Amino acid sequence: MENKKVFKDLSDFVGTHFIYTYDNGWEYEWYAKNDHTVDYRIHGGMVAGRWVTDQEVNMVKLCDGVFKITWTEPTGTDVALDFMPNEGKLHGMIFFPKWVHEHPEITVCYQNEHIDLMEESREKYETYPKYLVPEFATITYIGNAGENNNDVISEAPYKGMTDDIRAGKYYDSNYKKIK
Repeated sequence: MENKKVFKDLSDFVGTHFIYTYDNGWEYEWYAKNDHTVDYRIHGGMVAGRWVTDQEVNMVKLCDGVFKITWTEPTGTDVALDFMPNEGKLHGMIFFPKWVHEHPEITVCYQNEHIDLMEESREKYETYPKYLVPEFATITYIGNAGENNNDVISEAPYKGMTDDIRAGKYYDSNYKKIK
């Protein structure tokens, strides 16, 4: 990963598009759309194929170049990410409800079109004990997509997508999806 940008404040972080791989092999793509919403696609792991836009989050700067983002999904999954982009690292803690761990296939969709199903499943199946996934990750891509760019995460993940993005075959010079 080549990153010429130096991150210090939240204003440096917002509008940035990341691809990272957890030490357990799970690959995620994540975009700080603005200071209170994120979009993401999951390319590897137990919920590979899942993608979400406009997820409300709490986003703060912990210290220069270190950012914490936390949220609760409609599934009941809680997420806490600590990004250290200047070091090319992050630490994620995912708190999967028992039902997501036992029935991950229910969540593998474009969540925004299936909120009712996520909420119904959250009520129908057991939540506890939570399945905890604490992992460090290596950032393999950093792109400056700008704020509120709806082209960044606008379709379901496909095999090879992250390689296309890293190779410059997915977005044009204005960070718009190449049709």
